[in-house]
Amino acid sequence: MRGDIMYGELADWWPLLSAPEEYEEEASIFVDLIQKWSRRPAGSLLELGSGGGNNAFHMKAAFSRIALVDRSEAMLRVSGRLNPDCEHVQGDMRSLRLEREFDAVFVHDAVVYAATPADLRAVMTTARDHLVPGGVALFVPDFVKETFRAGTSSGGDDRGERGLRYLAWTWDPDPGDHSYVVDYAFLVREGDLAPRVFQERHEEGLFSRGEWLGLLAEAGFEPHHVPFRHSEVEWEMTAFVGIRRT
Repeated sequence: MRGDIMYGELADWWPLLSAPEEYEEEASIFVDLIQKWSRRPAGSLLELGSGGGNNAFHMKAAFSRIALVDRSEAMLRVSGRLNPDCEHVQGDMRSLRLEREFDAVFVHDAVVYAATPADLRAVMTTARDHLVPGGVALFVPDFVKETFRAGTSSGGDDRGERGLRYLAWTWDPDPGDHSYVVDYAFLVREGDLAPRVFQERHEEGLFSRGEWLGLLAEAGFEPHHVPFRHSEVEWEMTAFVGIRRT
């Protein structure tokens, strides 16, 4: 489940929670993967669950046309300020139909909000329906079952009169199902005002590599598991590539 606080009430604070400059390395990896696996020149890109537009900020130079889709109007406004040269569309990645095709579809960690097999299959179907034959879809979940790690993370930043700090606690209350939980606590402060405190729980999807590959095949893709490394992550990360069958 996507949080109304993080992506709604606190959306305008997003650059303090997740700054665009932090995405340069991973965005380069994602562009390289799309270009490597594409069976045709990848000139157009659709990103589902684009959030604040941080990946797009770095990836857009590699594409002649890019459309960014998110369910949150507030996050689209944040992205619009960062990427005024990109098309922005409000929509749910499980049901969106633009009646257009793209050379590539990209779904970063927003795919974790597909927390059931039916929801994940729906996201994959959306990606397939927006691809040209032979087009490539790239999905990058935070974890698969084989790589899941419980733990905590924290961060935040100050800019001008504003400051934000967060703590995230990741844990799995039921290892037998297809989800885990991230509990967030946020403190935000503006000027000399007292800090405000927010708490929110996100339920996120967790599937095995085999389940991912099986669902991609069911959705009409030629499925591939693609491991990759990021300099700031200790373990090997997982991406999935789907080539739309002709």
